[in-house]
Amino acid sequence: MAIRGERAKGRSVAADRHSRRGSLQAIRQLPTSLRELGWTEGQNVELAYRWAEGDDTRYPALAAELIALKIDVIVTWGTPAALAAKEATSTIPIVMGSIGTALEARVVPNLARPGGNITGFSNLNAEIVGKHVDLLKDLIPGIRRVAVLSNSTNPGAAVAIRYAETAAKTAGLRLDNVQFRDAGDLATALPALSRLHPDAVLVIADSQLLAQRQRIVEFMMANRLPAIYAFPEFAEAGGLLSYSVDYNDLFRQAAVYVDKILRGANPGDLPVQQAVKFKLVVNLKTAEALGLTVPPLILAQADEVIE
Repeated sequence: MAIRGERAKGRSVAADRHSRRGSLQAIRQLPTSLRELGWTEGQNVELAYRWAEGDDTRYPALAAELIALKIDVIVTWGTPAALAAKEATSTIPIVMGSIGTALEARVVPNLARPGGNITGFSNLNAEIVGKHVDLLKDLIPGIRRVAVLSNSTNPGAAVAIRYAETAAKTAGLRLDNVQFRDAGDLATALPALSRLHPDAVLVIADSQLLAQRQRIVEFMMANRLPAIYAFPEFAEAGGLLSYSVDYNDLFRQAAVYVDKILRGANPGDLPVQQAVKFKLVVNLKTAEALGLTVPPLILAQADEVIE
C-alpha cells in the first residue's frame, strides 16, 4: 500500500502485499485505523494498492509503480515485498506491516534502532513454528513423522525450518522438508510430500502458498493428511488448524507508525516491534472428516472454532 498526496491537501500511502484475497481483511484494518487517527481516505490521505497475487517476482515492478506515484509512505506485507521496497528507495519511508525475518533477511541492521527509511512489525512466523509442532503432537495420537512444506526461495522459510527442527528434536519427532520454488512446483512437491507418508504436515508461512491455499487444503484432505498452517485463511478454506499472529492487530500498529511518520517522525528512529497477539483457528468439521478428536486443551486455546 502507498500513501500519496499534495502536501497542502493530504498525504499518500502505498501498500505492496502478497495476495488480494488472502490478506484483504487485515489490510483493510490499515485505512480503518488511519481514520481513527485523523486520516480519511479521499480527504487528507490517498491510498494506492498493488497486489503480487502470490508471485514474488512481481514485487520489484510493483514497488517501482508505487514510487512513480510520488508517495509519502510505503506499507509492505512479507519479506519479499519489504526487500523489493528497500531496493527501490532509500528515501521514501517504509513501514513493514508484517515481516518474518527482518534481521536475517538484512532488511534492517538493528531492531531497536533500524536507521535509514525502514521500520515496522515482525510477525514471528519463524519463531512460532515450535508452537505448530506442539499443537500437532497434542492433536495426533502416536505422531512420529512430520513433513514440512516450504519455499526454498523465501528467506524466512529457512529460519522457520531451523525452529521446526529444534522443536521436532525436543518432541522426539522426525522432520522431512519438502521444498518448492514457485506455484508450478507444487504439482510435484505435493505428491512427493504424500509419498513420505507423514503423520502430519506443517505448512511454513509463505505468500505463494497462501495464494494456493484452496489447492493445498484440498490435496491434504484428499490424502487424509492432518496439516497446520500459518494463516487463518487456510482454516477458513477447510484446513485443520492455523496458528498465526493476529494480523489485524499488526496493521493497527502499522497505522500508528504511518501516522507518526506523516506527522514528521523519522522511520529509522521507530523500533521494529514484535507481535504480541496470536490467533488459533480450529476447523472441527475437518477434524471429524479426518477421524480426529480435538482435545479440550486445544479447544480451550482456540480463538475461533469452525463447525
